Amino acid sequence: MSTKPKVLVADPISERGIAELSAGGVLDVTVSTGLKEDALLEIIGEFSGLVVRSQTKVNAKVIEAAKNLRVVGRAGVGVDNVDVDAATRRGVIVMNTPAGNTISTAEHAFSLMMAIARKIPAADASMKAAKWDRKSFEGVELYSKTLAILGMGRIGTEVARRAMAFGMRVLAYDPYLSASRARSLQVELVESIDDIVQQADFITMHMPMTAETKDMLDSRRLRLCKPGVRIVNAARGGLVNEAALAEALKSGQVAAAALDVFETEPLPADSPLRTAPNLVTTPHLGASTVEAQEGVGIEVAQQIRAALIDGEIRNAVNMPSIDAKTLAVIGPHLALGEKLGRFLSQIATKRCDSLNVNYSGKINEVDTTAITRAILKGFLEQAGGSEVNIVNAPAFAENLGIKITESRESSLSDFAELMELTAAGETGWVSVAGTFFGSMPRIVKINGRHVEAKPDGVLLLLENKDRPGIVGHVGTMMGKHGVNIAGMSLSRDVQGGQALTVLNLDSVPGDPLVQELLAEADIQTVQTVQL
Repeated sequence: MSTKPKVLVADPISERGIAELSAGGVLDVTVSTGLKEDALLEIIGEFSGLVVRSQTKVNAKVIEAAKNLRVVGRAGVGVDNVDVDAATRRGVIVMNTPAGNTISTAEHAFSLMMAIARKIPAADASMKAAKWDRKSFEGVELYSKTLAILGMGRIGTEVARRAMAFGMRVLAYDPYLSASRARSLQVELVESIDDIVQQADFITMHMPMTAETKDMLDSRRLRLCKPGVRIVNAARGGLVNEAALAEALKSGQVAAAALDVFETEPLPADSPLRTAPNLVTTPHLGASTVEAQEGVGIEVAQQIRAALIDGEIRNAVNMPSIDAKTLAVIGPHLALGEKLGRFLSQIATKRCDSLNVNYSGKINEVDTTAITRAILKGFLEQAGGSEVNIVNAPAFAENLGIKITESRESSLSDFAELMELTAAGETGWVSVAGTFFGSMPRIVKINGRHVEAKPDGVLLLLENKDRPGIVGHVGTMMGKHGVNIAGMSLSRDVQGGQALTVLNLDSVPGDPLVQELLAEADIQTVQTVQL
């Protein structure tokens, strides 16, 4: 019986990827694609590694049956078909290949933009119908037109470079892109979506799908656009509202659009997009090139080999690149660090130039690299959604132009150890600090003010005038709106001065409550943070 680690390739990857995985005969590689769930359950127990694309569903049942499984490699970016939580509970590493399809997707988006500018698909269909109709297919040039890029990550950056080569004026909207990074890319940074769409002749979308970005181009924003705007989405289905787009195409407000991704895939037969005029559609082909498929195949093979042979972890979406002994020591700090990062991202200006993490006290006795990456993951979640993980967070921050620094202090008078995060941009800075009271994590500073709050659930931050009765008044308003206060911490500069009130709540306060709080003359700011 072979003692080599066994790897199952359950979805098709490139031949070079298979060759890379099999190189040297160190791994026992089996290629068996198209397996139904029952068939996969029968054999998965003998494998240490599993390679999939999007077809095979690695659900909790499969992971439970995979008694020897150590690593799942997804040849692609998304891991929607892998139950990451179940894998984490079983100690199974889940990896993806986030960089392999960048150029292919950027080129596809640009090709779609050219296709709708010159009406190429419709002209081709007319020719194949034995017509010669030049008049109906007059297009527009890209030269001197204004392109709005929504999202300046890896793919958006590549699209910008190609657009500038065509002589286009490039505007960029990305609330997490620093001004210095925008200048280095030679794009014009625009502060709001409403502003950028009003200037654009073409719009291309390259954002992750999050609660913040869903339907970012809805009927209201489509009406704000220039009449005759042209729109491309090769990023995520749902970034543009499909029903609103179909109406805008019908009315002529949108002259043409091209979609490679859809809210529901495959695209339903009754979708209004099926009959929308001047619409070009492709079946999620952004990464469908020989080079991209070969690239992700090779990349996932190298990652599987590194994990199973050398114990090296790359592009893991569910754990840091550390050994088990170290993880046992710093595990609580990883969890607190991620929450502090998530907290800071929600109170900070979105366009940050720098993030500093200051470690004080006994925490300096361990390697803090993984902790900093956990902090970054939490801080960047709103910008990158599920694509951000502990491994790729530094590169993600670099792409946004955010400078990451660490500083250290040997000891503190107030705490045995402390992690303090400070985010800075052109409009100022904000900070948050956390520590442990025994084994219990706590937020102990916000913007330099001493507080004590649990880093869990929903927190409400109020900046208010320090006066008698303000706390009771706030509590009364909370009760009126059915919001229960689970914990409270107060901090002030001087008696009768400015105070910071931090409330742990049992539920998210609704907008009517927030507006009522802001209407109070003694309350200056209200911020909700969800951890």
